Amino acid sequence: MPNPPGGMRNSNHQQDVTRLFHCQSSPLTGHKYADIMPQARRMFRIIQKHTKRRPYVRSAYFKKDKIFFDYFWIHLNQKHAHDRARRLRFFPCAIELLRNSRQAPKTFFEAYDKDSIRHQFIGVTNDGTTFSVVVKQDRSSGKKQLLSVFPMG
Repeated sequence: MPNPPGGMRNSNHQQDVTRLFHCQSSPLTGHKYADIMPQARRMFRIIQKHTKRRPYVRSAYFKKDKIFFDYFWIHLNQKHAHDRARRLRFFPCAIELLRNSRQAPKTFFEAYDKDSIRHQFIGVTNDGTTFSVVVKQDRSSGKKQLLSVFPMG
């Protein structure tokens, strides 16, 4: 199992299993970025229509606090097309996890970035694929940003 961000290891594997969120939604279909991106954008437009200014989802774990998407799209566009497609496949599962999961995430305090906290949620799709959702929280303001979504393993 690779080391999580920040170099911290969790030696208790059983603890990880109890933190899994089981999604009802399926990952997006397709293998190419050109096939997956329109599906993800359609889903994101629905979220945009429900919000007044900046798109967000309300998180069950953070007591219905807003989680914004600004960093997610910037981070995603820094990746190669193959990696973008691999990550975007889990976009609907990540939204469901953020909205419905009340399970505590792994929390990381970065030594090089003392102004932020990273929370890593882990979920399982209905076909058994494990994925991770990383949320970055600003310590001073408390604002939360979806940072990344990626499959594990």
